[in-house]
This record gives sequence, structure tokens and C-alpha cells, in this order.
Amino acid sequence: MTIKEHDFRKIDLNLLIAFTVLFREQSVSLAADKLHLGQPAVSGALARLREMFDDPLFIRSGHRMQPTARACELHRELMPLLEQLQSTLFQPTEFSPSAASTSVTLGMSDWLEMCLMPTLLPALKQLAPGLHVHVVTSTPVTDMQQLEGGELDMAISVARHSARWLERKHLTEMPHQVIWHPQQISLEAPLTMDDYIAASHIQLSNREATSSLLDRALAKQGKSRHIDYTTAHFAALPGLLQQMPLMATVPAGLARQWQRGFAFCRSPLPLGLAPLEVSLLWHQRHNSDTTLMWLADTIEQQLIKQIEDGVTVPQ
Repeated sequence: MTIKEHDFRKIDLNLLIAFTVLFREQSVSLAADKLHLGQPAVSGALARLREMFDDPLFIRSGHRMQPTARACELHRELMPLLEQLQSTLFQPTEFSPSAASTSVTLGMSDWLEMCLMPTLLPALKQLAPGLHVHVVTSTPVTDMQQLEGGELDMAISVARHSARWLERKHLTEMPHQVIWHPQQISLEAPLTMDDYIAASHIQLSNREATSSLLDRALAKQGKSRHIDYTTAHFAALPGLLQQMPLMATVPAGLARQWQRGFAFCRSPLPLGLAPLEVSLLWHQRHNSDTTLMWLADTIEQQLIKQIEDGVTVPQ
């Protein structure tokens, strides 16, 4: 139904409130007391109501003002609407995880999904079984655009973007670690710098690039590594490392998972590279979305639990 704005020009919400109190009290003086108004003000409101609805609405009978049939009909129709309006304006709906039935779109890169979702998703489904989590690919290069455009509700990202509309919840930090297969490279952890630069490497890059932050940090020390292969897909690494004498430098949470799953060796990166700052990002327009704010708090709590249990961020 399309709202016709001109129909509401002569409607004053305060008049409807006065009507409901008059209907309940059946007395101008008692209604004035309940509304904290003078009797002349309530009498004036009643006069406007009678004109608005073209009906006496209340007929004096003894010490009471009895509602007319039209007044009874209006009260029956208006009360549910006013109660709903009051609830909407003054009692925002609280999110009930167990009763939720909605979908949320999360953006993240493939390595974050591999690292975080195997433990986050079961926890989320236990708390909110009706919550459908839809993960789509985003990168530090694209997540701001996707968030601003509404393609994503939230993003888990290592981007350090800033914008006036951006909200950020710091989740954790992940140092870099080096992984390799012991059947392909016979080295013991922890690696030395000489071990690291003597090996051949797989480079991870979201763009077509010949260097990375890691390589620039090496260059500052007058060193370089030999890159044998570059890919944007972390999922390609396990198969390659099992078949070839290569090393890969990955976030520590992923290194731990793959050490368990593929019997890889892992070592701290022998280079003072700042850890990755993993954050949850969203647009300020979602700050009043009770579902997303619950999700943000739950993701943070679950990650803290993982860190305390030594699952996500091995040292």
C-alpha cells in the first residue's frame, strides 16, 4: 500500500494519544491528570478529534463520558497500531540468536576462511542455528569498495584502511611463519636467515607483482630470496609443497593447521616483519543492526577463546 502523505496533514499523534486516554478514563479531568495537561487543553484536543472524525466520540452520561460506536471502532483499530509504534520507537528489538532466521554476507580472503571458519562456523551454528553465513571473496584491495557498496555486511580483513564511515573491531594479530615438506627440504626449525634465502619460494600475492612487503624488508637488509612461483591462491600451496622443494611464508594460524593436516614443518620467519592485524570491518550504517552487532561480538569472543586455547595464533 502506498502512503498518501496529504491524508496525514491534519493528523497529530498527540491527538490520538489523548483519544486513547480519554477512552480509558472516560473523563476530561482524569485524562488531563494522566496527560499532565490542563483541562482546557484536553477539551481542545477532544474538539479537534470530533472535527477530525466527524463524530461526537464521547457522550456525557452522569459523571462519565461514554464512547460512541465510532469511538469504540477507532479504539479497537488504533490500539494495536499505537502499541506497535511505541515498541518500534522506544523498545528496539533485541537479537535472539536461538530464534534467528536470517542471512549475513561476510567477506574475507581464502586464507582467512581456511584459518578461521572451521572453528568459527560450528560455534556460530550452535549459538544461532538459523543464521546463514554466506562467505564471499574479498581482499585488502576490494573490501572497502564492497562494504561501501553493500555487497558485504562485514569483512574480516588485514587491510589498514580508514574512512569516516568505517567501523573496525580488532580481532587478533598473526605473525608470519614458514612452511615446507620435510620429504622435499631437509631442514630443521627454527630456520636461519641463510636457510631462508638459500631456498626456493612460493610467493603469495593478490596482484600481479614481482615483490612484496616481505621482499622489500629483505632488500633493506641487502638480501633477497628466489621466487619460483607466484599465486594468489593459498589453497594451491599444500599440493605444491608436497611435490616440490619449495617454501611458503604464510600466516601462523594457517601454518599450524597445515602442519597438522599435511605433516609440514614450520618455523618463525627469520625476519622482523610486523604481524598481520586481523580486524572485523563494517559500515557505520550497520551500527544499529542487532544481528550484525551480535555477530561482531561473537566472532571476537570465539577468536579470543581460540587464542587462549592456542589454536589460532601459535607462537
